[in-house]
Amino acid sequence: MANSQRVLSLYDLPLWDSMERQKMALPRCSHCERFRYPPGPICAECNSMDYEWTEISGEGTILSWVVFHRQYFEDFPQPYNVIAVRLAEGPIVVSNLVGEEPQGSWIDRPVSITYRRHLDRTQHAFKLKAPDTNS
Repeated sequence: MANSQRVLSLYDLPLWDSMERQKMALPRCSHCERFRYPPGPICAECNSMDYEWTEISGEGTILSWVVFHRQYFEDFPQPYNVIAVRLAEGPIVVSNLVGEEPQGSWIDRPVSITYRRHLDRTQHAFKLKAPDTNS
């Protein structure tokens, strides 16, 4: 069993650099303004190759979740959770929920990004947003 490895390509390096600064950025199409995730050379919406790295809000909603009870990597001891989050900007990212886990379903729970050190890198994770008490 080995540790998990990050993807490092020409298009991923700015993403990892932004997470080191704890201000995650994604490529945003210069024509249709859609965010790209995972980062890549061509916009999936309009096929433009023009983009600019733009900081995201870090807000999102849980679309799916699972708790693994089997260890697949040495650096992720079980049990651990994995969540799919739709960012406010549109893309879906896969991450972990840190902090207190909700009771029942996690679907549609609002989350905000946080950062944590993992091995030799900073990674994104998400935490539950506090309930709105103004309702």
